[in-house]
Amino acid sequence: MSEFARGQKNFIGFEYKEVTAKRQMESIYIDSYPSFGWEFESSAVPLKGTLFVSMKFKRNRKLRNKSELARLQRQFDAGVNEIASLEQSKVTKASGMAYGVGIIGTAFMAGSVFAVVAGNIPLCIILAIPAFIGWIVPYWIYRNIVRKKTMEVTPIIEAKYDEIYEVCANATKLLDLSED
Repeated sequence: MSEFARGQKNFIGFEYKEVTAKRQMESIYIDSYPSFGWEFESSAVPLKGTLFVSMKFKRNRKLRNKSELARLQRQFDAGVNEIASLEQSKVTKASGMAYGVGIIGTAFMAGSVFAVVAGNIPLCIILAIPAFIGWIVPYWIYRNIVRKKTMEVTPIIEAKYDEIYEVCANATKLLDLSED
C-alpha cells in the first residue's frame, strides 16, 4: 500500500483511509481532513437518493506528531457526528408527533367506516370529523415543531462548528511544525 512519488527516487509510504459520511457533511470532511495530513483522493459517486457518500484519503506514514494528530482527528470526527445528530434531532420529535396524530386520525376513520357498515350514519359523521382533522393537522404540527427545534439547536450547531474549526487550526499548526 505504498507508491513512489513521481519525479523523485525517494520512497514515500502512504496510509489510506476511507470515510463514509452523510452526503451533506462531505464538504466538511474534504475541507478539514487536510488539516490532519490527509490528501483527498476520490469520492464514490452515490446512487440517486443515497444519503451517504464514501471518500478516500491518503497521507504520508512518516508524519511527526502523528499521535497528537490522531487525537485531534478523533475530536473532529466526534464533533462532526454531534453536528449530524443535532441536525437529525430537528425532525425526529416532529416526525413522531405528526405520525402519532395521523395514526389517531386513521383510527377515527376506521371507527367511522365501521359505523357506516353498521348503518349508524350520525356516528359515522361524528367520527369522520376528527379523522379528517387528524389527517390534515400533522403537516402544521411537523412544521411548527421543526421551526422551534431549529431555533433551539442552531446556536449549538454553530458552536460545534467553531469547535471543529479550532481543532483543525490546532492540527494545521502541528502539521506545519512537523514539516519544518
